[in-house]
Amino acid sequence: MLMLNLSETSITMPKLSVIVPVFNEGPLLRSFVERSISSPCPIEREFIFVDDGSQDDTYSRLAQLSKEFPLQVIRQEENQGKGAAVRRGIEEASGDFIMIQDADFEYDPNDIPALLKPLLDDRADVVYGSRFKQTSPQVHRTYHYFVNRLLTALSNLCSGIYLTDMETCYKVFRADLIKSMNLTSRRFEIEVELTAYSAKTSARIYELPISYRPRTQLEGKKIGWIDGFSALYHLVRYNFFRTFSQSFTGLPDKYYPRS
Repeated sequence: MLMLNLSETSITMPKLSVIVPVFNEGPLLRSFVERSISSPCPIEREFIFVDDGSQDDTYSRLAQLSKEFPLQVIRQEENQGKGAAVRRGIEEASGDFIMIQDADFEYDPNDIPALLKPLLDDRADVVYGSRFKQTSPQVHRTYHYFVNRLLTALSNLCSGIYLTDMETCYKVFRADLIKSMNLTSRRFEIEVELTAYSAKTSARIYELPISYRPRTQLEGKKIGWIDGFSALYHLVRYNFFRTFSQSFTGLPDKYYPRS
């Protein structure tokens, strides 16, 4: 009689880790969490909220929400910046795939299944959600639009990979790739660093269109002109002055550049 060992034949479903850096987002948190939890996802998810030293009631609200929803909440006592919060989230993530989600309503979590598909089909190792790769008209704030397009063009020249939206928040990585990156960013230059390091590898990079609703400074948008100048500096630094060995520790062989 043929005996099956169920433990050996069981299939482990992949998991997505969603890292959400937050700073002074208290009033929006409940609606954001409810919308995120209820959004579709083809695989298991974990949500990791990193409160980056908020000065309002963000942390207390997150602590309460974690009693109602499956959230992991991490508190950084001092504000260190988005990059530092993302790095902390990556350390804590246990999923097979890792993505970043801003704690606002600029990005639509309903786009996540489409971004995951190339990864689940083993056609990609990194997927970018582009706000500019659109088939339908979409209104952007003029200043941020031109700055983003300029930085993306310069990033393409420095990195050697063609993207339409380097600064997008929606980036999904295989965990073994992003966890091997020696990330040092503290603020918004994290987007530059992630792209520069990805370009140093042989990772398969996809870019797909996403929906986007930009918010204004009055609505809580935190990136400013100084971050644009910072990005220019870090484009050069991470692409040309960080060697391959400085950029990675324990990078799997499959991502090493092909000669």
